[in-house]
Amino acid sequence: MTSLFIRLQPAQKFRISKSAIAQLLKIPKQLIVRVECWKYVVFVHRRDRGGQFISYRKLQQWLNATACQIQKCSTWQQLRQLWFAIEADYKKHEKQYQEQSYQFLSNIWTKHWCLLWSEPESAAGFG
Repeated sequence: MTSLFIRLQPAQKFRISKSAIAQLLKIPKQLIVRVECWKYVVFVHRRDRGGQFISYRKLQQWLNATACQIQKCSTWQQLRQLWFAIEADYKKHEKQYQEQSYQFLSNIWTKHWCLLWSEPESAAGFG
């Protein structure tokens, strides 16, 4: 388990709907019997093929929660530390991420980095 996973706590904090899972899997919502949030993965019971496991990292909520963590950073030091956690998680679990996820997070991180560096107090480390 990575520091980013511990920070986001997806099993406790994410509320995952059948609709969101159906959209991710590109199947009709009616094929999903139930969705269970387990400690490390989401278990989806499907009518057409039984059980299926999905990584939290594949969910839009993972990206949203990570983006929120980026935007909560009030100093560039916090932001840099968070980026190290994001990169470590991505390198360890790259196959669990959607193709565009890393670029999405990188863009948000860069925008927030520029914002923090444009604020004198934060740039000096007094945020």
